Amino acid sequence: MTSEQLIHLTLEEDIGYGDITTRFLELEIKPVSAFMIAKAEGVLAGVDVVMTVFRMVDSTSRITIYKKDGDPVKAGNEIMRIEGNATAILSAERTALNFLQHLSGIATKTRRMVDLISGTKAKLLDTRKTTPLMRVLEKQAVCIGGGYNHRMGLYDMVMLKENHIRATGSITEAVRRIKGKNTTYKIEVEVTNLDELDEAIAAGVDRVMLDNMDITQIKTAARRYGRKVELEVSGGVTEDNILHYAKTGVHFISCGALTHSVKALDISLLFKE
Repeated sequence: MTSEQLIHLTLEEDIGYGDITTRFLELEIKPVSAFMIAKAEGVLAGVDVVMTVFRMVDSTSRITIYKKDGDPVKAGNEIMRIEGNATAILSAERTALNFLQHLSGIATKTRRMVDLISGTKAKLLDTRKTTPLMRVLEKQAVCIGGGYNHRMGLYDMVMLKENHIRATGSITEAVRRIKGKNTTYKIEVEVTNLDELDEAIAAGVDRVMLDNMDITQIKTAARRYGRKVELEVSGGVTEDNILHYAKTGVHFISCGALTHSVKALDISLLFKE
């Protein structure tokens, strides 16, 4: 699904067969100005999406951008001006704000966590724990915040997790079956202890996810295999502990909270005379 298709469906969900409030007001058809204004400090993401929302409702809307994706904002900063029909702006308002607040929240949290591990070699990754149908936009917001994308879906990387391994009997057998297909895809396997790590390395995987392992185990893993294979920490990663993980020497740290439990950035839309 393209972002334009998603925006169309989202507007359809909200407007339905018509915005009855604005229709009943019978507002005078004349140009008005409205401003998107930040009400908290953060990092913007979704500005282009918002422009599409307003123009999809009214193609004659004139939009002036003051802040772009990736820009920091503080409370009171004007993000953009929308000039056009009042009814159209009011009908698009909530959908536009939903996108901008949510995506900016993701970029803001990502930037905070990236800054916390600045100076280490670890890269911050997102996960597949995304809002249904919002994955592409949410992962774009992660990149805008300075993070990196893990796989986009089930189709672009082999990821052997606990249930895959249980279904096949062992890490060794699961990897053997994948390699037997002569695949060119990178292979990652999830492990929960050092014995499983040893088995995964022996099987010849490209990356190992150290799932919910403690700092001592992670340091041991990095010391043993950090120069031989990519190591990724996952599970329970927060702003309070991410630097501890980064200092162990792992290559990647993945965090589902970047997308699945982020706080929206406070942004409002106000009409001005």
